[in-house]
Amino acid sequence: MPERNALPPRRAAVKAGLSMGLAALLLPAAAACTSNERPSRLTVAGGEPGGFYLEFATLLAELLQRQGVADAAVPLSTGGSLDNIGRVLSGEATFAVALADAAAQLATTQLTGTGSLTALGKVYQNYVHCIVREDSGIRSFADLAGKTAAVGELGSGTSLTAPRIIVASGLSSTEPGTGASKGIKQVNLGLNQGLGALRDRSVDALFWSGGVPTAAIASTAEEVGLRLIDLAEHIHTMREQHGVFYDRVLIPANSYGNAPAVWTVGVANLLLCRGDLAEHIVRRTVELMVEKAEELVPKSSTGVQFLSPETLINTAGVPLHPAAAAAYRALHG
Repeated sequence: MPERNALPPRRAAVKAGLSMGLAALLLPAAAACTSNERPSRLTVAGGEPGGFYLEFATLLAELLQRQGVADAAVPLSTGGSLDNIGRVLSGEATFAVALADAAAQLATTQLTGTGSLTALGKVYQNYVHCIVREDSGIRSFADLAGKTAAVGELGSGTSLTAPRIIVASGLSSTEPGTGASKGIKQVNLGLNQGLGALRDRSVDALFWSGGVPTAAIASTAEEVGLRLIDLAEHIHTMREQHGVFYDRVLIPANSYGNAPAVWTVGVANLLLCRGDLAEHIVRRTVELMVEKAEELVPKSSTGVQFLSPETLINTAGVPLHPAAAAAYRALHG
């Protein structure tokens, strides 16, 4: 079962936790932008209202402003991981939270250079939810054959991960031998639209990738009985098809009303920036993630591994920003 609110206590714990990973960390602290001027504005690309991304982005922006990293720091409401990555690469956003599978896919398509995608660290664990109504009669993933599922807003990380789960299950209508009547019909709806569709029965299931509990889902569970579907059986196939981004994690019982515990797909979430972001901004942000971790935990979420010292540098193939690597080495001592 995932740890609940695993927070780094003090600097000493950080040094101990980072020792093994940093021993092999050889990235040079190359000079990009070295000016120490405080920017007038930083932006953190988050996600949909009611979701964990926007909560985390808001807390990070408030911390950056409170600690004087910028004159002003603001969160951005967005479509999710893919949208966030695009905003960072275009320069519209300074930082972005994104799923590791989405970040790794886009990082491999980007040309290397100062404008490429880099990471400041793995910040927490995301949980893929497959939600159905309690009164739907759906009890297993196989029961979704021929049903309609909301698979995330276009631009979200869910819209990448959910179809991968469906393909791994063999219930994609594009799979050879799978007729339209047996495949899952996929529609692109985000969290809030998808919950509305689940309430009025225009979809049978909703996929969502976020923290536990996600506030908007918890609120809906009070109105309509919800059930979570086990997704863990598809992890092996997903790893074979797409890489080792996917872990088996548990959503605890009663996270959403009376819903029982369920095993599901976990995906690491990364904090990202461009490679040409000023070194002092990156360095100070990393220090705050380590030293002020307790201020970055949304109060609504209790089942997420937050900013764990031993995993911050495990960025799933997305390279650390050179200044982030240097900051972790300095914290390691």
